[in-house]
Amino acid sequence: MPQNQKDKVLVKDPTTDVERQKVAEDFAKQFKLKLPILLDTIDDKMEKSYAGWSDRLYVVNGVGKIAFKGGPGPRGFKPDEIPVVLDKLLKR
Repeated sequence: MPQNQKDKVLVKDPTTDVERQKVAEDFAKQFKLKLPILLDTIDDKMEKSYAGWSDRLYVVNGVGKIAFKGGPGPRGFKPDEIPVVLDKLLKR
């Protein structure tokens, strides 16, 4: 990535929930995201609760429960399984 583009992505690590939210809002605006962004609390409660190490793909339902937990990544990533889960959740 060219240096001028890299400078646009680097941010100071937030130390409060408010700062973390501002970073996410700025990111969404800069990159014109249309998808909802979910933020973890500054104490990383979600990350610790759902043990994201190693990387996994998750689908969280409308009431905040895990509907799908993929295998450890990257070898366990099976993104083709996710549409089936989403269709079921959306009752398609």
